[in-house]
Amino acid sequence: MKTFGRRPAHFKVMAQYEFVTLWNFKAPQEEVWDLIFHSEQWPEWWPGVEKVERIKDGNASHVGAIHRYTWKSKLPYRLIFEMETARVDPPSLIEGRAIGELQGQGRWQLSNDGETTTVRYDWNVETTKAWMNYLAPIARPVFKWNHDVVMGWGREGLAKRLNYRTERGSAGSWK
Repeated sequence: MKTFGRRPAHFKVMAQYEFVTLWNFKAPQEEVWDLIFHSEQWPEWWPGVEKVERIKDGNASHVGAIHRYTWKSKLPYRLIFEMETARVDPPSLIEGRAIGELQGQGRWQLSNDGETTTVRYDWNVETTKAWMNYLAPIARPVFKWNHDVVMGWGREGLAKRLNYRTERGSAGSWK
């Protein structure tokens, strides 16, 4: 069916984002893992996380667990979405699927090299809020900046919680 410039009413355009965040800590990998894995405690140390609610328990490995996250940022809006844990490989990997105002995939990967633990977070999502999708062509750099600010808060909060200095690293990069 040709629409000649008009989209069918059911057609929705969602803006896609690919973020990569890297953090480095002079801390044991198991300690870093413990703080990242227990996301219900994030609001205690991560200023961007307003609330985490457990919706469903997973199996013995926590696969299938669902948590609802409420995030706040520098910009005057909040994002709420649920994450279903898809894979857990302690102390190095957590993967999940997001559903809600953001939908897509998230992956935490931890590794160490001597005294340094490296954390990599890959976040490949689409926005489902109509206003965000409408503004994406011009606001994408602002949304990227906002993401980096929130992830920077996480890096600093985790470092304080660990009582360790962060090593050289970035809040994130994106495509």
